[in-house]
Amino acid sequence: MHEQLTALPDWLARGITDLFPLATSDSDKDNNFRLRLLESLEKKKPLRVKFGIDPTGSEIHLGHSILFRKLRAFQDAGHTAVLIIGDFTARIGDPTGKSKTRVQLTSKQVEENSKTYLEQLGFGKTKDKSLLDFETKGRIEIRRNSEWLEDFDIAKTIDLLSKSTVGQMLAKDEFAKRYESGVPIALHEFLYPIFQGYDSFAVKADVEIGGVDQKFNVAMGRDIQRHFKQTPQFGLLLPILVGLDGVQKMSKSLGNTVSIAEDSLSMYSKLEKVPDNQVKDYLTLLTDCEIKDFPSKARELQKYMALNVTAQFHGMKSAIVAQRDASKITSGFNDFVEDVPLVSLSNINFPVKAFYLMSAIGLCPSSSEARRIIQGGGVRLDGKKILDPNLEFVDKKEVLGKILQLGKKTFRRISL
Repeated sequence: MHEQLTALPDWLARGITDLFPLATSDSDKDNNFRLRLLESLEKKKPLRVKFGIDPTGSEIHLGHSILFRKLRAFQDAGHTAVLIIGDFTARIGDPTGKSKTRVQLTSKQVEENSKTYLEQLGFGKTKDKSLLDFETKGRIEIRRNSEWLEDFDIAKTIDLLSKSTVGQMLAKDEFAKRYESGVPIALHEFLYPIFQGYDSFAVKADVEIGGVDQKFNVAMGRDIQRHFKQTPQFGLLLPILVGLDGVQKMSKSLGNTVSIAEDSLSMYSKLEKVPDNQVKDYLTLLTDCEIKDFPSKARELQKYMALNVTAQFHGMKSAIVAQRDASKITSGFNDFVEDVPLVSLSNINFPVKAFYLMSAIGLCPSSSEARRIIQGGGVRLDGKKILDPNLEFVDKKEVLGKILQLGKKTFRRISL
C-alpha cells in the first residue's frame, strides 16, 4: 500500500485500492489528500463526496455495498455524501466491463429502478437501519443528473467533446478491446464518461468514490473540473468483490450474487459457503471487524464472516438466529427453525404438482426451471428430497408449515 494511503485514518484507508492524484512531495499540497482532509476539519467545511449509481437494474448486491459503506464512513466522519442517481446517463449505459453496447433503458424503467435502489439503501428509515445516513441534516444530497443533462444543448456538448480525443477514449480498456476485435462501438457510448465527468463539476465534488474499473471515468471528472476552473476532485477506488463462485466478479448476470435485500437466513446460508480464499476479503470490505479478531480455523472464519456480514444488514440478533437456523436445517431439525421467510398457499388450488408449486410460490422463475431443478435433486421438503416433478400433493395439509428448500441456500416455510 502506498505510504500516502497508510497515512490516512483507518476508517478511510480500509479497503482502498487506489488514491489519486498522489502528492510528489510535502510541498505539493494540491495533490495531498491527507492535507485536504485536515483542512476541511480545521475550517469545518465538509468535503463533498460524490458517488453515482446508474439504476440499470433493480438489485443492489454486496459488491455494490462496498462503495456505499465507504460513502457512509465519510458521512459518519462529518462529510457530505452526494449521491447522484444517473437517471440520464443510465439511458446511455456505462460501457465499463461490457463487450458490447448496452441496451438503452426508457425513462420509466430508470425511474422505477431508482425508487427500488433508494428503498434498498434505507431511504426513509432511521440511520441505524440504513446503509446510508438519510436522516442527519447536511450529511446527504440526492441528485439526479437529468437536472443538468436533460436540457444540455448541442453547443455545450460540442464544447465538452472538444476536450477529449478519440485516442483517449480508445485508451479505455473496453473500447480498445472492442475496437481491436471489430465489435461495434456506438458513438453515444463515448458520451458516458464525459457526462459522468460533468457530474463532478455540476455538484462541485471534492472526492469521487468508485470501483477500480471506474478510474478512467473518475479521471475524466478531474479533467472537466479543470476545464471549468474548478478544483479537481480526488479519486478513491475500491476493489471489485468476487462473487460466490470465488472466481468472477459479483454480478447478477453470473448468478453469483447476494442481494442486500435478501432475508437473513438466505444471506447467511450463501455467505457461509464462500470459498476460503475470499473470506478475509469479504470481512475486510463488508464489515468493520478487526483483523486481529478473525478466527484462525477456516470453517470458523467462514461462519464468523457470514454472521458479521449478515448482521450489517439485519442486525446481530437476526444474524444469530439465521446462523442457528442454518445449522438446524443442515442437521434436519426443521421443526425448530424460527426465522425462515414465509410463502403463502392462498392462491394455489389443490391438488397441485411439485413443479407447479415451486413456480407458483416464486422459488423458480418458471415451471420448466422447476422441473429441471427437481430432477437434478436440488429440492427438499423438510429435509427429504423431491425427485419427481409430477409428485402430487392432494391436500394443503401435506405441505403446510413445512420448509421447502431450493439448493443449499434458499429456504421458505409454507404458510396459509
